[in-house]
Formats: sequence, C-alpha cells, structure tokens
Amino acid sequence: MTQATTFDERHCSLGEGPLWHPERGQLFWFDINAGRLHTRTGQGARHWDFGQHASAAGWLDRDRLLVATETALAEFDIETGATSEICPLEADNPVTRSNDGRADPHGGFWIGTMGKKLEPGAGAIYRYHRGELRRLYAPWTIPNAICFAPDGTLAYLADSPTKRIWRQRLDGAGWPSGDPEPFIDLPADSRHPDGAVVDSEGSLWCAHYGHALVTAHAPDGRETRAVGLPAAKTTCPAFGGADLRTLFVTTARQETEDPSEHDGRTFAFDAGVAGQREFQVIL
Repeated sequence: MTQATTFDERHCSLGEGPLWHPERGQLFWFDINAGRLHTRTGQGARHWDFGQHASAAGWLDRDRLLVATETALAEFDIETGATSEICPLEADNPVTRSNDGRADPHGGFWIGTMGKKLEPGAGAIYRYHRGELRRLYAPWTIPNAICFAPDGTLAYLADSPTKRIWRQRLDGAGWPSGDPEPFIDLPADSRHPDGAVVDSEGSLWCAHYGHALVTAHAPDGRETRAVGLPAAKTTCPAFGGADLRTLFVTTARQETEDPSEHDGRTFAFDAGVAGQREFQVIL
C-alpha cells in the first residue's frame, strides 16, 4: 500500500497550487485564504505574503514566477520578493478570486476564477499567452483540475460541483479547438474533483476534496489507482523530486470543526511513475 508522508507540517487554511520548479528543484505552494506563498528547501521553510488571495503559479525562469492573485497575474521575484503586474484578472469584480491554474506545453498559463463565497456561475477560465489574456469558458462555479496531456494536444478541466472532468482538444498554438468533451463522470458520494496533474504516460491524477484521496485515471478515463491521505480535504497534486516520481499533495483545514494535526499539511508519496517537467510560461 502506498503511504503518504508529511513534506511540510505548516497548516494551510486552503493549501493549493503546488509547483515543482524544475530549474531550482524546489516546491512552491499557496495558502489561498492567507494570501501566502510557501516553500521548503534543505535550508528550511520560507513564505511570502501577497496581502490578497493568491492561488497558482508558473515558472518564468530560475528566479521568477508568474503568480495568480485575486486581481492580477503578476511577475514575482523569488529572491527579492518583489512583484509587478503583468495584467489584471477580474480586478474590477470584488466577488471573485483566482483559483486553480497551470502552465501549458505551449508556454501559456491557464487560470480559473470563482466566487469568494462560492457564488454559482461567478467564475471563468482564462488563458494567458504571450501578452494576451483571453476568457475561454464562463459561467463556471469552481474551475479546477486544469492540466495537460504530454503531447500538448489535450487540456483537462473540471467545474467541481458537477463532479465531471472535461477533455478539451487544443490547436498547434495551445488554444481550444472545438468544444470540450466529457472525460470522466465521478461518483457523487465518493469523489469531488479538485486539482489535477498528468504524468509522463498520460494518466491524470486528481485530488478529491473532502475524501482524503488522490486517484489516477488512464487516458481512457478508467480509475487505475486510489491513494488515501491522512487529511480529509485533499486539494491539488504536483509531480516533483529529482526523478519527478514524487507526488506532492496540498490539503485544506478550512471549515473543519475538529481538525486533526494532519489537516492543512502538505504531503508526498512515491507515485511509481514519473510526472512531466513543469512547463515554462513565456511572457
């Protein structure tokens, strides 16, 4: 049986957006509710505060990240902590914040927005690509599970309350081609799709909020693995480590009446398969 171990003991209210930086060999992740970016290296733990919700990132180069906050996509300098706005993200809408996001194989960055109070239909999914931010899907409620097939021809995405993961074909520049198609309809009583990532063999690994679980699904949608974790509200996975075979998983502690010592921590386990190297965002 696969056993998950604690990677970082700090408790996140809403841990999300793990990113393994391939040039630094370093994991970054967010506590959305705290507006905080976390990391841990051999030198210990570190964090940065953004003063507003922050949820997802892509890497620009060794020392800079693209960070999605509730009002913007921003360039963030890891060494100095300095930020500068790349473009606004629903900055004129106080109802919403950013949520799940990930870089695509074509140098773009996909980011979802959602209502801060889970307002139905308040959210959308956007793609930033070489200076253009384009809205792709709306209205959505909780956009999640944004990830990409290794050959760059498919995107995956979910609106969590529907318990469905969609598959979207992409053109040669990474833009949607045609309409999204249903990929997996999940059982409502035991699955709740949150963040997801695709491994090097094309299987999708999905965290299930409220079910202490990460599942793996073959390219045809079949569930092939189910790995339990010590925290109930598993939120998002990311492959990392020297051989990309470690799956890191963030969790949440929010709205838990009697949280355990594990709730909100970040975990890791050997996935038994290599992930993809995180794609670089091209501004």
